[in-house]
This record gives sequence, C-alpha cells and structure tokens, in this order.
Amino acid sequence: MELLKQRFEEHMNRHPDLKWDDVEKRLTANIRKNMEQTGGEPDVVVFKDKIAYVDCCKESPKDRRSFCFDEEARVKRKKNPPKSSVQEEASRMGIKLLSIQDYQYLQSLEDFDLKTSSWVATPDSIREKGGAVFMEKRYGTVFLYHNGADSYYSSRGFRGYIEI
Repeated sequence: MELLKQRFEEHMNRHPDLKWDDVEKRLTANIRKNMEQTGGEPDVVVFKDKIAYVDCCKESPKDRRSFCFDEEARVKRKKNPPKSSVQEEASRMGIKLLSIQDYQYLQSLEDFDLKTSSWVATPDSIREKGGAVFMEKRYGTVFLYHNGADSYYSSRGFRGYIEI
C-alpha cells in the first residue's frame, strides 16, 4: 500500500483533485496485487466519466504479453496457440481493458507504450469479422491498429483498470 501511495503522490497530474485517503478506502486488495504481480504499475487516473485504478507502467506489463485477444481466437488457432488470451486473463484478474478513448486519454497524460503495444477493448463490429484492435505511441502520436484476434506478439500486451 505504501508503494501505491508513493506512486499516487508522485503523479498528481493523473488525478489532480483526489486525496489519497479517499482513494485508499476504495481499492480492492486482490486486484491491486494481481496488477502488480503481472508487471503493472497501477495508479489512480481520473477519466471524464470515472475514477479508475489503471496500469501506468511505461511499457505494456511484461507478464501480460504474448496473448491473443480472446478465448474464441485462442481456441480457433490450431498452430502454436498462446497459453491464454487477453480477455481470459483480464477476467481472471478482475480488471477491464481500456477503451480506445481511455487509452488516448492516458497517453495525453504521459508517454506509454513507446516500445510495446496494448490490446484495447474492441468494438463488436470488428470482433465479429475476426479482428481486434491495439494501440501504441510512436513519433509523438497515438496509433490505433488492427490485427486478427488470434495473433500474438512478445511486445503486445494489455493494460487494465478497475473503477473505484
């Protein structure tokens, strides 16, 4: 908890109007632990419509990489399937994937994913056609890309959040 408080105080730009005591009461111990254990550096971020505990590590969390997008894609992949999927792992951890808008906002606060990329919540219209979307920041610009939902790479992971 002390590490979280320190991170909170070091990055007040992510949550300028919040006080640590209020946030501490809302945090769920198991989810914090899961986010930290998989390489995340969760901190509080104030989005337009919610206060969230979000992965704020500089690169996509190390132990959350090399996953395809969801269980359907993992099961359908016959050759070299990954050990799990982003959706399955996020569900196991009790977190949600960032939306495209949440990811863009997070990038407006600081630079993230300059060497890695992160899967984000994919609109149903894209997923129904077999695709999924991911994002990263290069050349000072946030990019949105697509790939087959069954693809996975060692540099692509996912960031998550919980509302508090």
